[in-house]
Amino acid sequence: MAAIFFIIYENILTSNLSIYPEDTATNKIRVAPTTESEGRFRSTFSSKPLLLTKKGKVEGVDSENLDPLIPPFNVTREERIVWFQKKLPELELFKSNLNSQFNDRVLGFFNSNCTVWCFMIWLSPAQSFGPREFSAADSLFKASPKGCLMILSPSLDSRQGYRILKPLIDGGFKVLALTPDLPFLVKNTPAESWLDEMKSGSKDPGNISLSYNLSNLIRLAILYKYGGIYLDVDFIILKDLTRLRNAIAAQSIDKRTRIWTRINGAAMIFNNDHPLLHDFLEEFAKNFDGSKWGHNGPYLVSRVIERVKTVPAYNLTILPPKTFYPMDWIKIARLFKKPETETESKWVEDKLVELNRSTYAIHLWNHRTKELMIEEGSVMGRLISSYCVICQWRNNQQTLPR
Repeated sequence: MAAIFFIIYENILTSNLSIYPEDTATNKIRVAPTTESEGRFRSTFSSKPLLLTKKGKVEGVDSENLDPLIPPFNVTREERIVWFQKKLPELELFKSNLNSQFNDRVLGFFNSNCTVWCFMIWLSPAQSFGPREFSAADSLFKASPKGCLMILSPSLDSRQGYRILKPLIDGGFKVLALTPDLPFLVKNTPAESWLDEMKSGSKDPGNISLSYNLSNLIRLAILYKYGGIYLDVDFIILKDLTRLRNAIAAQSIDKRTRIWTRINGAAMIFNNDHPLLHDFLEEFAKNFDGSKWGHNGPYLVSRVIERVKTVPAYNLTILPPKTFYPMDWIKIARLFKKPETETESKWVEDKLVELNRSTYAIHLWNHRTKELMIEEGSVMGRLISSYCVICQWRNNQQTLPR
């Protein structure tokens, strides 16, 4: 039986277990401590082009609604539970397709011709899926042209969603939006009891939007059921992810020890039925807190990995921050600014070389950067222009909104 460890190999955090037979780890094992512009999409359902406004929204569709799962502000726990009980009949995500249509569509979509199986999640309205999010899918197919992308989304699983994704479909790329069947996904997992309790209306959903926490749950459940790659929609993918197996990346490391201090689940690659995913689901169900941001997300994966670091039979690779989080959320805004001086231009060129060499995908920290313009000539502008197949922004030669 092999145990999970964390080691440093040329500044890369990894496990003591090789992903490939030819890989060997000979370095010292070190255990982690506790501690305004317009773009156009052509539609098959309408002769009128779908327009992206200067705010990055879609014209010609129904008006955008606020997230219906944001609880009322400044209410007691009891009042929030009453509010949630009234919302329950509206929650389509809590309803199951008993004829297994979801499973059939997933298995029918992913086949032997897919070089990678990739999942993303979008629980917001379809018209909110703007150029920033489209670039995540666009860059995936630049890195993996034969890959397959499934976006788990009730709103994009629609005619409107098809219109948004149609440029990729017309380009011959395999992308599908599908409404997730949450009861099916968590059936016979530790999270099934959590969902049953939520559906009964007896559990406090917390004061954070339940959509956020459902996204955390769905990503764990979909990987546990089918395996593959999960990515948030605020990534730009730079490299093919085919060779990664049972891997998750550190968001931060201790500068002195070079050992991780936080793991993030915005990018995960796992085989189905991986025991760590089971433990993630168990932790979600047992210690759910809907009022603490990150508690059921990055803090959850960090807690569990810290606990199981010496448990036998865990085959896991912990990747360094530079692979998926090369810029933290505090500094990320610099990547969006065009250089104004010779020194800044050199920094941009050096940063592009560094990212192209060491980074698989760059997380944009959308909660921090969603209002920033991607300025032409900036690091992000250069990356989006290069890592794309539809290349809407590059072809328009305009600044990408939102």
